[in-house]
Amino acid sequence: MNENSANSYRVLLTGGEGEYVEKKSRFIATIRKCESEEEASAFIDEMKKKYWDARHNCSAFVIGSRGELTRCSDDGEPSGTAGRPMLEVLMGEGIRNIVVVVTRYFGGVLLGTGGLVRAYTQAVKEGLKNCTVGRMRSGQEVEVTTDYNGIGKILYLLGNAGIEPVSSDYTDKVLLRLIIPSEEVEQIHKDMVEITGGKVGFRKIKELYFVDKE
Repeated sequence: MNENSANSYRVLLTGGEGEYVEKKSRFIATIRKCESEEEASAFIDEMKKKYWDARHNCSAFVIGSRGELTRCSDDGEPSGTAGRPMLEVLMGEGIRNIVVVVTRYFGGVLLGTGGLVRAYTQAVKEGLKNCTVGRMRSGQEVEVTTDYNGIGKILYLLGNAGIEPVSSDYTDKVLLRLIIPSEEVEQIHKDMVEITGGKVGFRKIKELYFVDKE
């Protein structure tokens, strides 16, 4: 499946944690999925309570299919050394509906602004390594009907396209329910007609968004 579509964006499926140590300062990144600013804020508060004894709990989040809502906080670190670099990692990865808190336990050695930017950036990257990311894509739910002569050819075509039937029903004919990426629907329909000699029914049911694992 083509992943470079304007109708798709990356989303967090499962969160995770990662840690980075710089000159005895510990930077713990905790990442979670969020659907709203309220959810993100609640998670940030939760992390501040969990790590109440830490020097800083810096945060950043991106919400919306186009990243319409973004926020970041340095939480007492020098301006621009924590929240902004963290947000830039998320934006650079193109992941939406995601919030990250990086907790810093001070190690007694000042890192300087450049050192802080590197540490907070690296902490987020370490956290993302332990997350599962998928791609939210625009698609069509489709109902396909054919005879027993055509089903093998259709399943072979779908296999090459990376599409697995959502359901199948074998009676006097074969009925498949599929979810096809929007930009591939017309070509797959055309190919099905060609390989079955026109002996295929193809009915679009509804438009939807679906998640593709990366």
